[in-house]
Amino acid sequence: MVRLKIQQLTKSYQNGVKALDDVTLNIANGMFGLLGPNGAGKSSLMRTLATLQLPDAGLVHFDGNDVLQNPQEMRNRLGYLPQDFGVYPNISAIDLLNHLAILKGLQNKSERREQVTSLLQQTNLFEIRKRAVSTFSGGMRQRFGIAQALLGNPQLIIVDEPTAGLDPQERNRFHDLLSEIGTNRVVILSTHIVEDVNDLCAKMAVMANGKLILQGKPSELIEKLDGKIWRKAIGKVDLAQYSSVFNVISTKVISGKLHVFVLADQLPTAGFESVYPGLEEVYFSSLSDAVILNMEAKR
Repeated sequence: MVRLKIQQLTKSYQNGVKALDDVTLNIANGMFGLLGPNGAGKSSLMRTLATLQLPDAGLVHFDGNDVLQNPQEMRNRLGYLPQDFGVYPNISAIDLLNHLAILKGLQNKSERREQVTSLLQQTNLFEIRKRAVSTFSGGMRQRFGIAQALLGNPQLIIVDEPTAGLDPQERNRFHDLLSEIGTNRVVILSTHIVEDVNDLCAKMAVMANGKLILQGKPSELIEKLDGKIWRKAIGKVDLAQYSSVFNVISTKVISGKLHVFVLADQLPTAGFESVYPGLEEVYFSSLSDAVILNMEAKR
């Protein structure tokens, strides 16, 4: 069942940047991945859904509620972990979480204490609950961010670039936490890290230049590229030549050698081998198509 409906959202800033360009999405319960490079418009979309800014045009409905007309209704049901969030210095995790719970409307003291304790345990922070959040590592702080986002049992949770800068162990721990909370509510994961979406999300979309350029199930999008991705080891000095002749969607150093990945319906030339695509190839091929379309639109 679709719970979040986004229709034809547009947003331009005073500097002339069109951050959102006719964005339309339907999202149901579970983890939804929003992929895109920095500057693609992901954060602008997340800020609009979180009622932190108004779009120039378009509609947003969550469970039938008109979010733009009734933003407080959305705020009551929203958990938001922005890309950067500040914390008060020298305040312990338990005290800060309790303070944020009060701000979120949890006025009953016993219920608030029970929820704060439960969230600290769920995010594996209970043993260090008396430490100041300002002293936490990046991974600990992100887990605290999820704890505050879960206050009040929100039905829509937005997490913006949550694993950027985390070490592999903390990233895996954060993935486990997101998987746990994403069963019976809508969780939107906005990121430029392909592995996060590949590991967590049953459905996804790709943004570039403020537009949605691809959406669907990762497994189906990967299947569509089967037989169309080709790889070849080349010298670094030859990269420019290959890029001018073929649709090179990405490069990668493998065992010390530079490999080009080319999108083509058939063998590009001798020396290439066919490789089964992953979500990374889906992502890079969609960005390559977006660049080509953008260049053609400017002609």
